[in-house]
Amino acid sequence: MRHHTNLKLAFPIGLMVLQLLAAGFFVIDGFEDWIAASTNGPGLEFAMECVIALALLTGVVLSSRNLMRLTADLRQKERSLAQARGALGEHIMIRFKEWGLTRGEGEVALFALKGCDIQEIARLRGAAAGTVRSQLSQVYAKAGVSSQATLMSVFIDDLIESPPQTTAQ
Repeated sequence: MRHHTNLKLAFPIGLMVLQLLAAGFFVIDGFEDWIAASTNGPGLEFAMECVIALALLTGVVLSSRNLMRLTADLRQKERSLAQARGALGEHIMIRFKEWGLTRGEGEVALFALKGCDIQEIARLRGAAAGTVRSQLSQVYAKAGVSSQATLMSVFIDDLIESPPQTTAQ
């Protein structure tokens, strides 16, 4: 995740470096023109280079502030997501304990919650499909549900405080 974020930041940072180099060029060129203008007086070209350099430097400052704010927001969202993942995992384990699932049934139930079918669960656990089917039936019975979809809905319902309100149009 962090590597992907760093790749997304590479382009804006590269663009800011390019702006900074261009601004540096115009500042240096402006000083050269200023020295030359000391004998002839400042001209339109000197004024335009100063305006361009100021605009580029302002763009670099504003872009870097915006980039720092976006990076901080992204880090906060990553922390929130990690916290939510941990809370969901803990909630799942509490439910499994309440239902009295065995270790094997818990593993099968977790794979079912992830959307795996019986064949996938059997392959991942190195077990026979019949064993997985039997364990899944026990999970459904202990959880009071009749299918993988309703097992998933138990956890979704736990996460949703109230049903969404619809307005008549």
